[in-house]
Amino acid sequence: MDGVLTLLSFGPQGWSDDIAAGVVVTVTLALATLPLGLVMGFLIALGKRSEDAALRLAANIYTTIFRGLPELLTLFLVFYGAQIGVQQVMRFMGAATGIEINAFAAGMVALGAVFSSYASEVFLSAFRAIPNGQYEGAYAIGLSRWRTMRLVILPQLIRLALPGLSNLWLILLKETALVSVIGLSDILRQTGIAARVTKEAFLFFGIACLIYLVLALLSSIVLSAIERRVSASGVTR
Repeated sequence: MDGVLTLLSFGPQGWSDDIAAGVVVTVTLALATLPLGLVMGFLIALGKRSEDAALRLAANIYTTIFRGLPELLTLFLVFYGAQIGVQQVMRFMGAATGIEINAFAAGMVALGAVFSSYASEVFLSAFRAIPNGQYEGAYAIGLSRWRTMRLVILPQLIRLALPGLSNLWLILLKETALVSVIGLSDILRQTGIAARVTKEAFLFFGIACLIYLVLALLSSIVLSAIERRVSASGVTR
């Protein structure tokens, strides 16, 4: 027991400092990816509802690609592919080619692309659940398309999409573990290093499981409170 407590202590002999740093990286990555994915997902949903056939086609192709590719493969394509692309451009311009893509940025872009492809379907379903009469009534009283979206549609859209987006957030939180393969020091990477060094794989991977479960539980509590707040706000279809 003393040996376990030493391994889990803070300080030079323990690994809690490194694991805590990994928790910060994981949560920061998830929180940074969330607004990117939400904005992209909303815009893609608008594209799917557009009257422009080319825009609808582009939005559908986007979601088909990123919903069809494995998340890990998407991460590799962004991290390594973007790096090769930037180096080729710099070589063509005659500049230095020793440029590396930041692992955090690559993870955020890759996970954001996947998140947005699923979020767009959630937003699209929410749009379809709002009766056309809401638009017609807003136009009838003189509201512009932008004010109709902001004042009438968007509040209802948030309420309708929130349960689906809550599930996507929990999935995103778990998928941040993938960034460990490109060298980002998240929870899984830090506990993996500790497991290899100390030969206590069950202990440290068990700690990783507990941390992810705690993060999911805290997220569920916060999201449930948000859903209750939105439902109590009196927004109705």
